[in-house]
Amino acid sequence: MIKRLCLVLFLLGYLVQSQEDKPYYSFDVNNFYGTILKHNPDISHLITGHPSGVLFSINRKTFGNKDWQRLYNSPDYGVSFIYQDMDNEFLGENFGLYAHYNFYFFRRVLMLRLGQGLAYNTNPYDEDDNFRNVAYGSHFMSSTFAMLNLKKENLIGGLGVQLGFGVIHYSNANFKAPNKSTNTLVFNAGFNYVLDSTYPEYIKKEKGDVKGSEPISYGFMFRSGINESDVVGSGQHPFYTIAAFADKRLNKKSSVQLGAELFFSEALKKFIDFRSTGDFEDGTTGDEDSKRVGVFLGHELRINRISILTQLGYYVYYPYDFEGQVYNRFGARYYFNKNIFGSITVRSHAAKAEAVEFSIGYRL
Repeated sequence: MIKRLCLVLFLLGYLVQSQEDKPYYSFDVNNFYGTILKHNPDISHLITGHPSGVLFSINRKTFGNKDWQRLYNSPDYGVSFIYQDMDNEFLGENFGLYAHYNFYFFRRVLMLRLGQGLAYNTNPYDEDDNFRNVAYGSHFMSSTFAMLNLKKENLIGGLGVQLGFGVIHYSNANFKAPNKSTNTLVFNAGFNYVLDSTYPEYIKKEKGDVKGSEPISYGFMFRSGINESDVVGSGQHPFYTIAAFADKRLNKKSSVQLGAELFFSEALKKFIDFRSTGDFEDGTTGDEDSKRVGVFLGHELRINRISILTQLGYYVYYPYDFEGQVYNRFGARYYFNKNIFGSITVRSHAAKAEAVEFSIGYRL
């Protein structure tokens, strides 16, 4: 249910941690208006209007005082709140709380904001009262947003403007069915305000700052969580994954990974039983093995103690055809120290999410 929620907790921790230097904050508020993208024909009946809402954000500025800040051109980080009216009686309204980063380009005129968080929907699927809402199967969902804005600060005192476009995604990652999800393309315009209109100069990255390769290391992980198959009402069941990997740190920003993992899924086991006892005529007997073995190749983008994970995998042991033999994984990892880390990821087959995975791992 909580897609990459760890990133929210980690960044909130940054906002309240003790600080050696004076903190500098800014605020911005944006109105937005857009349309739901038809990524799945099953949600066609839910695309009837133009969702609108407001985005409010608190940002803490960085100026390159630490290595990771210089590597990413002194990004901001902070917390955002979104209210969105989906403009459809079956979808209701969404309220979301996010942690975000602001990355800057072209002399800080172009801003890319990436936010991850948790949203609440007012009108999720209900078998009797709201069976048409196949997009949201639960009140609480994960949510991701990205926005690309032209931004100018300090036009009048600390007041500035920004405008651009973005995408807002809502899904519970099959924590509870149904879960067709929504993606909203929005256009936004708003104001920003810097509390201190004069602040330190940004320290630029120097040549060679990104260097920092390391030898190949090895590790293992244990993943778990709860999910439900696409059969509505089939129940939520635990799953377990054991993984081993090798990774190579290329520099201070990036590392690559190669690994293998063994999947145990109670929801898939129940789904096989369901298909075998129903009149589906697909050849399912009920004796099929629900276990799978996958191999994956991945990339890790390091931002201080946090890293953004992207992985592509393939089931080399795949006794029952379920969703597809190729899978992908996206999420966030947090390093408690050099060896121990935790992560929250979403494993999907193309755009179809199977599970939110909570992981703990050890890197040798």
